[in-house]
Order: sequence, then C-alpha cells, then structure tokens
Amino acid sequence: MGIRGEVEGAQAEIRRRNLSRLLQELHVSRPLSRSELAARLHLDRSTVASLVSELAARRIVQERRRSKSIPQSPGRPSPVVELRADGPGALAVDLATDWMGAAVVGLGGKVMASTRRDVSLCNSQPEKVVEDLGALVRPLLASLENGPRIVAIGVSVPGLVRSGDGHVHEAPALGWRDVPIRELIRDEFQDLNVPVFVGNDADLATSAEHLRGSGRGTTDFICIWGEGGLGAGIVVDGRLLAGSAGYAGEVGHVTVDPDGDLCHCGARGCLESVVGEEALLRRSGRDPLGGTAALEDLIGAADRGDQAALSALAESGRGLGIGIAGLVNIFNPNRVSLGGLYARVYPYVRAPILRELEKRAMPAPRAMVDLVTVRLGANALLLGAAELALAPLLNDPAIMPLQQEPAPNDAIDTAEALASAAHGMLAQG
Repeated sequence: MGIRGEVEGAQAEIRRRNLSRLLQELHVSRPLSRSELAARLHLDRSTVASLVSELAARRIVQERRRSKSIPQSPGRPSPVVELRADGPGALAVDLATDWMGAAVVGLGGKVMASTRRDVSLCNSQPEKVVEDLGALVRPLLASLENGPRIVAIGVSVPGLVRSGDGHVHEAPALGWRDVPIRELIRDEFQDLNVPVFVGNDADLATSAEHLRGSGRGTTDFICIWGEGGLGAGIVVDGRLLAGSAGYAGEVGHVTVDPDGDLCHCGARGCLESVVGEEALLRRSGRDPLGGTAALEDLIGAADRGDQAALSALAESGRGLGIGIAGLVNIFNPNRVSLGGLYARVYPYVRAPILRELEKRAMPAPRAMVDLVTVRLGANALLLGAAELALAPLLNDPAIMPLQQEPAPNDAIDTAEALASAAHGMLAQG
C-alpha cells in the first residue's frame, strides 16, 4: 500500500470512529441538534453535518423540527437529530429459571414490544426451550408492522457463557451443561438471517444498569443479580470485567462455608447455596423449587410481620453482606447495586447487609461505596441483551447498507439556512 492508500485508510478509520461516536451519543442521550453534537463530540459543524447525512442515508437517524419538550440552546433554531423508530433494532431474549421473555428493542434502549411466559426452566431440555421460545416470539414480531428492523439477536442466560461463540459451558440453575445455545437459536430464527449473541445474565444486567440505570456516572460498579442463581457483573475503570473467556463474575460460586450444603455447581458451601433463591425458600419452610409463587408468598408473609419469613430473609442478608464486603475489599467500587430477587427483598435484607459491611469491609473502601437497587428492574436483562446484540452496529454504523446517497454538505447547509431564514421571517411577522 502506497502513502496515498495509507492516508485514505486512516481517513476512513477516523470517519468510522466519528460515525460511531455520534451514533453512541444519540444512543445514550436525548435527540440533539447538530450544534449540540458538534460541541459534545468536539467536531466542526460541517463534519457533523456530513456524519448525520450518512447515518440518515443508512436509515438510522432522521432530522425534525425541535419540539417544545426538547430544550432549545441559545442561537438560531436548529432541527434535532433523532434515532428512527423504524431503524435498526434487536430481538432481546431472557432465559431465566422461572420464565422466558423477549422484547424488540430499538436504538436508544426503547422497548417497542415485549412478551413473557412464566415457566420453570430448571432441568429443561435446551432444544425444547428454544422451540417454545420460537412460539412465544413469532406473534410478537408479527405485531410490529412499523417497528425496528431486527439486525441481531441478544440472549441472556444464567450461566457460564463463552464469549467467543456463545457456548453455554454450564448453567447450574437450569441444569444445562455444554449447550450450543447460539446455534440452537440461530437455527430457530434462521428466517431472520441475523447474527446471535449470547451473554451471562448478570453481566448483561450490569451493562444495562451502568449505561442507563443505577450505575450510570460511575467508573467502578458492581451489580449483583439473583434470579434462581447468583452472579455479578463487575465494571472496573468503566469497562466490564469479562475474564479470558467471558466467565468472570461468578461470585455465587465463591466458597463461604467449606462444610456447607451442596451447590448446583458440584461444590459445597458456595455463596449461592447460602443466600440464593432455593436456600432462602428452604430456610423459610417453603418449597425450594417453588419459584416466583413461593417467593411472592414469602414476601407477603414478611410484609405481615411473620417472624419465620423475616428471620429467613435476615439470614440471607447476612450472607449477602459477607459476600459484598469481600467484593468491596477486592474491587473498591463506587456503587454496588442489587437486582432480581435481591431488589425485591431489599427492605428486609438491607440492614443485615450493612451490618456485615461495617464489620468486614475495610474502612477506606467501605466509605466510598453506596448500596442501591437496580433502576431498570427486570428490563435490565432484556436491555443488556439488546446492548450486546447492537454493539457491532454501534461500533461501526457503516455495516448498515446505504438506502440512498448522502446529501452533499452544501445541500445540507443550504437547507438549514433556508429553515433558519423562514423562522426569522415568521418571528418578525
């Protein structure tokens, strides 16, 4: 490659990065004018105009007049750039222990439609689960006549997921081992002809909460997710800690009692076996496999002041506090957020968690951390799965084909000038 080719390659890479930066800014923010985008991205207005034109030609964004609900910056009025409702989107799937769910999610994290079926997936056959998922999802997709264009599928699974190929090495709460879930789902939805991405549920919930929920604005963040099992997503210096194969964050399988109960993973005394859903239900005298109904019954009893229920919850809070104290000492997070089961029982476990934190966490990192609950609720898993699926597009918007030729810069600037002049004439009139 000659010097000219190297220069052209460098320019193309710079443009790709700027397209990505602009799209990601819209993905996490409200609609913005070109001047606001230029200020946020530290780019000149002509560059922003060219980038917006290309994203519009790929039917990812559109421009429209600013509505009264969108604040106006000083200066001449300017149309705002917004994500298209019929632009690229993802099919997000959540396979949990007690349900399967799905949603169509557009850029910007907007859930366009969702569905869910409450059913125990414990010790289920993966092939049957995926077949049932297809039956659940197809009416959802058929109902969206003018919805997003599905460009990828993201799947949340409570287990060890190999990041390279979406292979589920082990999902103890589901009774799965060595399941090629990505291939199974790709085959089920082969008519969509889109890539499939699979991630661990706690990691995906953490990604969503860090981007849009309880972890937003933090650099070091931990989200502990409990639905059936127990896992955590760990953000260090703004990046999710994945490990060499994507298996990081399985804090539920840290040993806290070497002589404790047998865990689904095969070891004894794991944190999950002490504070997980089954342990909590068993401790309260309920069916450990009772799922959502048994948990609601337990919480209802606690609301009525039932001492057995309160005692079981307090013991789980104590064990959870021991685990969180260890994470605080190791990772020094700004914030720890509790999701899933632990968000629902938070009023009853907060005090024992804090007591253990005070006793076991080192004073300096303890003083820096807040304990909160997730803000996105159960949607955290679906939004996280959508983020995983849309990541390639956000990284390189040019993977979306051009639907038309981008408008030249002078045409864009002329249109904006005409709109501004018309607004000025109306104001004078």
